[in-house]
Amino acid sequence: MLFYAITDPSTLDFEFLHRDLERFAKKASMIVYRDKNCVAYAVYAKKFVENAKRFGFDKVLLHGDADLAKFYEADGVHLRSDQCDQIKKAKAAGLFVVVSTHSLKEAKQAEALGADMVTFSPIFDTPNKGEPVGLAMLKAVASALSIPVIALGGIITQEQAVACKEAGAEGIASIRYFG
Repeated sequence: MLFYAITDPSTLDFEFLHRDLERFAKKASMIVYRDKNCVAYAVYAKKFVENAKRFGFDKVLLHGDADLAKFYEADGVHLRSDQCDQIKKAKAAGLFVVVSTHSLKEAKQAEALGADMVTFSPIFDTPNKGEPVGLAMLKAVASALSIPVIALGGIITQEQAVACKEAGAEGIASIRYFG
């Protein structure tokens, strides 16, 4: 089962970067640096990629910026659902591409455009993310795609992670599960 850590300012402190990456590495096989409000994102992205690569993650990604991911030699990029037009460019740059999706239509579009993997959310209740789609919808999306579908949203326990796997997800992505 794939465990994908999504960082944010509540779980990743650059003053204690080694400590935080070590904590993530105990549970996660993939990690993405995500901070939607950081004005110095590019500076921190460089530091993140350089340090995260020392912890044995299968993939180290940056969020939302394929050019920056390529420049800093990240393994890939995690694109928002409204960034599907950037999938081909990211793939041409040799990046692994994950796309956030919230419907079967979005997931199929991301797959058709060449994404390597999608996150599908929110599965469970999570702050400020709307009504959860639930495990039955996760199962429908996972069975309709040939690329890995990663469950996201409100996954904070091992029991929830197992339930997502049983519904057909290749793994889970979370902020709070790894926090």
